[in-house]
Amino acid sequence: MAELEAVIFDQDGVIADTERDGHRVAFNRAFEEFGLDFQWDAGTYGQLLKVGGGKERLRSYLIQTGQDKAIEDLDAFVKSIHRRKTEIFMEIIASGQIPLRSGIARIVNECHEANIKLAVCSTANEKAVHTLIKTLLGEQVYGWFEIILAGDVVTKKKPDPEIYMLATERLAVDPANCVVIEDSRNGLLAAKGAGMKCLVTVNGYTRNEDFTEADLVVDSLGEEGKEKPHVLAGSKELPVNDQVNLDVLKAIVGAND
Repeated sequence: MAELEAVIFDQDGVIADTERDGHRVAFNRAFEEFGLDFQWDAGTYGQLLKVGGGKERLRSYLIQTGQDKAIEDLDAFVKSIHRRKTEIFMEIIASGQIPLRSGIARIVNECHEANIKLAVCSTANEKAVHTLIKTLLGEQVYGWFEIILAGDVVTKKKPDPEIYMLATERLAVDPANCVVIEDSRNGLLAAKGAGMKCLVTVNGYTRNEDFTEADLVVDSLGEEGKEKPHVLAGSKELPVNDQVNLDVLKAIVGAND
C-alpha cells in the first residue's frame, strides 16, 4: 500500500482566500495608478481566473477587449503593471487584512510532526508567495517547507502538470505518495497530470467547477470547535469527521484508484 510522503499546497484560494479581496484589489489599484480606465469587479475577476497566472490573466483581458492594439510593447506593459500589482498585494498581506484559511496551520503542523515533506506550488509571483507564507504562518513554519515553487519557475502554468512534476523531482518522492491540496479545476488537472492524489477545498470562486477527478472535495479543511468541513464529493470511506487531518491525507494516498 502506498504511504504518504509529501503534502503540496497551492497558495491562492488554499492557504488563504486571496483572490477577490487580495489580488483583484491590488490589480485595480495598479490600474488606477497607471491611468487605465477599467476596473475588475468580483464577477469579471471570477471569469478571468480561468486563465492561470496574473500576467497571463491581464494579457488575455487586454487582448479580449482590444486594448492591446494601442500598446506598443504588450509584454513590457503587462510586466510593469503586474510588478506594481505585486507590490500592492504584498502590502495588503503585510497589513493582516487576509487571514489563513481554516485548518491550514493545523495540517502543516501535523505533517511537520509526522516528518511528512511540505511544499508549495503556485503560479503566483514568487515574492508574493514567500511574503504570504512568512506573514501568515511565521518564519519558523516557513522554514518547514522543503520547496516553494512559484511564478515563472516553469514554462507552462496550470493546468499543465509541469510545476508538480518539478516538485516531485525536487522532493525526491514518488508522485503516487503525494497529496496536493488545490482549490480549482486547473490545479486539479495539473496535480492529476503529474500522477498525484488531489484534495480540493473549494472557495466562492471555484465551488461550481468540475472536480470529477478529485479524490476528495470539501468546502474547508475545518477547525475543531469552529468550522466543520462538508464533503462535496469523494469516497465516503475517508475518515472526514470534524476536520480534514493527517489521517484523511494518509487514507487518500492509501485508497485504490
